[in-house]
Amino acid sequence: MLLKELFYFRKSDRSVLIVLCMTALIAILLILGFGGGMNTTTLTAEDSIRLSETSYSQHEYSTQEPYGQLSARQAERFPFDPNTADSTQLLRLGLQPWQVRNIYKYRAKGGVYRQPSDFARLYGLTRKQYRELEPLIRISDEYLPAASLVSERTAAVRDTLRYTAKIGPTEHVDLNRADTTLLKRVPGIGSYFARSIVRYRDRLGGFYSVEQLREIEDFPVAALSFFTLGNAQLRKLDLNRLTLNQLKQHPYINFYMARDIIDYRRLKGPLHSLNDLHLLRDFPPDVIRRLEPYVTFSEKEAK
Repeated sequence: MLLKELFYFRKSDRSVLIVLCMTALIAILLILGFGGGMNTTTLTAEDSIRLSETSYSQHEYSTQEPYGQLSARQAERFPFDPNTADSTQLLRLGLQPWQVRNIYKYRAKGGVYRQPSDFARLYGLTRKQYRELEPLIRISDEYLPAASLVSERTAAVRDTLRYTAKIGPTEHVDLNRADTTLLKRVPGIGSYFARSIVRYRDRLGGFYSVEQLREIEDFPVAALSFFTLGNAQLRKLDLNRLTLNQLKQHPYINFYMARDIIDYRRLKGPLHSLNDLHLLRDFPPDVIRRLEPYVTFSEKEAK
């Protein structure tokens, strides 16, 4: 009887109790519904390190992705001057954008590449890359120390004065056969210009005109009258057989001209004359006339 009285509630008390129970139930449901996403897990030191590495690798991938795309491209090979090459040319050579930025920063601070070995100091450049690029580096004379120019000119003048046995006004020297010793007997020609003549003659494959000596920088024009042309045969370039690298070795053919010749052979077959190229931008009439004595065309293109 006492137990029954203990659990007996009046009607008003039962209503209050029911309301409290309902409120508690709603509160529990709300906590379970909205608080489920706030569960926390205690991370160990190993978990923290792994999470940090994952975050860094994702960031690195997002920032390096364009570089990866560039490195997947086929690097081109053509002569370039690291003092004047623009970003497009440097990227085509296979350098990474951050390496190109370093080159620009170096040049902006007054840095100059005076010899090919200076380019080897580029940060991130591997030995393999440098060995491939070194033969293509062309440092313009404008970036050499001015003292070297003065010393060369002084040596040339002194050398000219030292060789007193000069030829007379009615004597001439065969431009295609003379060696440096004979060339130095020409008035105004010393060791410097004698070596320059021989080097340029070897690169050209021989002179077909005395006026070509004007293409040597600062050549003494007064000496032109002492030269004559013998019957030496010019070395010919077979435009249907030579490779791009072989073609662009000639002073009158640059990389773009050599590429045009290769493209023409690939698309249209062997060339028959330079007039086949006259519609191309790099082959205006004056270039064709200058190059014509040095070229020949085989009947069949080499495979």
